[in-house]
This record gives sequence, structure tokens and C-alpha cells, in this order.
Amino acid sequence: MKRIVILCISILICFSARAEKINGSVKSTDGSALKGVVVSDGLNTVQTDNNGAFSLEVDNDSRWIFISTPSGYRSSVTPGKLEYYKKLNEAGGPYDFVLEKKSSDDTDHNIIVIADPQISDRDELPELEKHAKDIAEYVKGLGRAETFGICLGDIVGWDHSIYPQYNKIMKTTGIEFRNVIGNHDMTNYGRSYETSLEKYEDMYGPAWYSFNVGKVHYVVLNDNFFIGTDWYYIGYVDERQLQWLEKDLSYVPKNHKVVLSLHIPTTLGEEDRKSFNYEMISELVSNKKAIYDLLKPYDAIILSGHMHTANTQNINSKLTEINVTGLSGAWWCGPVCVDGSPAGYKVMKVRGDKMEWIYKGCGHSLDYQLKLYVGHEAYPGQIVANVWDYDDFWKVEYYEDGVKVCDMERFKAQDPQALELYKDPSTLKRQWVWAVPTQNMFKANISKDAKVLEVKVTDRFGRVYVKSVERP
Repeated sequence: MKRIVILCISILICFSARAEKINGSVKSTDGSALKGVVVSDGLNTVQTDNNGAFSLEVDNDSRWIFISTPSGYRSSVTPGKLEYYKKLNEAGGPYDFVLEKKSSDDTDHNIIVIADPQISDRDELPELEKHAKDIAEYVKGLGRAETFGICLGDIVGWDHSIYPQYNKIMKTTGIEFRNVIGNHDMTNYGRSYETSLEKYEDMYGPAWYSFNVGKVHYVVLNDNFFIGTDWYYIGYVDERQLQWLEKDLSYVPKNHKVVLSLHIPTTLGEEDRKSFNYEMISELVSNKKAIYDLLKPYDAIILSGHMHTANTQNINSKLTEINVTGLSGAWWCGPVCVDGSPAGYKVMKVRGDKMEWIYKGCGHSLDYQLKLYVGHEAYPGQIVANVWDYDDFWKVEYYEDGVKVCDMERFKAQDPQALELYKDPSTLKRQWVWAVPTQNMFKANISKDAKVLEVKVTDRFGRVYVKSVERP
């Protein structure tokens, strides 16, 4: 009897862990085989052989088969000949991928990073068109280096039927965007996290994947964990993704940079890295340490959105997180985000193994990196600057009549412009929008006889921005 029980248990275990073997290939458009391309089902990984062929065991929970597009080749988000993903089907394949060899070297390239377009109503699409035009005009000036985009999630505000119109508008930028799922892109009010990805994946493919451009390995994760209660979610990366990420990174040379994109930030300040704030469980990734540990061997950047505020954290000497403010500003309720930063996007320039970035406000020139308030009623006798893209490697100095007075004092407060714009939520399209404190405010006392007041900002890459006010 005991043997029968053990046999039954063994059969059940084998059944629950049953894996199906699938086959396929990866080739170039000219028919040549591509060796060493990483293929995955979202958990297991394998590389193609000398003939570009692969064989992979796929478990019961897998929904996709996808490749990590190698440097020098192009794949597409759009379903078709060059797509980097295919839906697993009952026929079992074969799963053959075709990649296009790029016409020029992609070691030098640019990325346009947007976060939270969050189109909730179709009457917001004309505003998105304006921002897409701003991106298109900027991209034209970038020269011949390859440029692509990354959208950090909340593409729409739960109305998935808007995806096609959003896609059509963003196509006018002239670049293709890789996408991240946001909490508003989930299918909510379902019974579990596992049912929350369907609408997004039907449009954009797998919710986690990777690709390579030049000497950079790009990773996309889903850190929105729907807990099966109405619309509610927490910031959390499940074990399946972590296992996949560990395997995916095992193929990446240690001298390559890793850029990891997700929606909910892992950190917004040093304090939340020391002690987790349970009141912010939907605004921060609770198991961030697992991500940090996997990225430890690499010089890495984390890109995140979600907050509609600007925040850059230097986590350690090899890891920086850039939290990108919203393309929608304050959810299309005004021209600035709730921290006072302009609605816009991040431009990242990769030159070999070096990476620089800058924030571009929509409708503003590239040198618009701060704004000043002089003698504001909230700050009498002081000059105040909002330097939204600031991080610890920046310098903010105050001058009077051409003479340096001091390094300005950083403090946390609401931006006066945002405070004025969003002071009465009852007049706004979305009545939960209000100005939030930002830690990127700076102040200094004004001397009585000073005539020309000047703030000089030097960013981490040595670029200098100056703004001045002349008093009567």
C-alpha cells in the first residue's frame, strides 16, 4: 500500500511539473543561421547552436517563446515577420524567428524613455499627439545613431481599447518603443495575479523579456503584482521572473552595461533602502534586494516610472535608479507634474560603454533644467530653485551680481507652481491630483542690495545651466 501511495504521489508530481519540448530556429533575413541567440519561455533559457537551431523544454505555465535579440540585429514589437516573440500553441511549433541585420554598428545609440502616458480618455489623445511631435522633432536632431524608445508602463488608464490609437500616435515619432507593463495596463478585478496580464500581452507580447543593443543588455520586468482585490496591487517581482532573470544575465558579459526597466520604482530615497515603508507597498518594490543582488556583478541602471515625479537615486557605486516623471504631466490635468517638473521624457545617449542622460521637457528647449522663485510669499527674502533632474553628483550654486554667495541648500517642499495649479482638486479633471513634496528644491537668502540674482547648475556630466533674475 505504501508503494502505491508513493507511486501515485510521484505521478502527480511528474504531471504537475510536466514539460513539453519545443524546437525552432533563429536566422537572418538572408537565411544565414544565428548562433548563440538566447531563447526563453519566460523561465527556461537556451542558446541556438551552430545551425541557429534550438530545443527548449517549456513548462505548463509558459505562455510565450521569445528571443533576446542580439546586438547588431533588429526585431520588432509589432507582430509579423521580425517579431521577437511568439505565443505558445497546441501545435507545438516549430518556432522560427527571423532577424534583420542592421545597416550600421549599434554600439553608439540613443534611447527616448517615457513613463506614464496613461491615456484614460480619448479626448487626451490630441495632447499625446503634441508630445509625440516634440519627440519626433528631437529625434530628427540626433543624427544617424540608432534611436529607439522605452515606455515604462501605464500606457493607458485601464481602457485597453485605446492601445491601437496610442500605438498609431507614437509611431509618428519615427522610432519603435519597447514597452513595460504598468499597474494601469493590468486586467484588474480578476481572481489572481496570473490573470492580470492578458490584455497587455495580447497587444505587446510577454510582460518580461530582454534584448541587446551595442554593449548594453536591456531587461524588462513586470513588478505590478495584482492581489486579487478590486484594482489593488503591490510592488513585487515574483520568483518565476527572478529565476528567469538569473538565467538571462548568465549570458551577459560582465563588462557590458545592464539597463533594467520596470514600472514601480525599487527606491525613492536612502531611507526606504534601510527600512521598508509598508504604507508605500504599492509605490515601491518590496523585494528589491533580490534585484540588486542579481545586478551586483554589473554596471547597471534601473529605469522606473509610476510616481509622476522626477527622482534619481545612486544606490551604490555601480547601480543607479532613474525614476522618470510622467509624459502625461499631472495625468493630463496640467502642464507640469505634481512635483513641478515639466511633462516630458528622458534622453539617454550610449557611446560604447559610456552612458549619459538628460531630461527634455515637452515644449521646452533642452537647457530648461530649473525654474526660479524670488521673494515668493512662501519664501520671503529667499531665492528658491526647483532642479527636477538633480542627483547627488549635481552642483547648485547661488551668485549675486556675478559673485558666488553659496552652494544652495537642498530641501523638501511642494513646488509653488504645482501648488497653485492643483490647489483646488474640485476644478480638475481628476480630483485626486495635488502637488506633492519634492526633495529637489534649493534655497538661499537674498542680500538686501543684490541686483542680479543667478543660479548656476552643473549636472553630473559637466553640463552647465544658468538662470538669472534682475531686481529693480
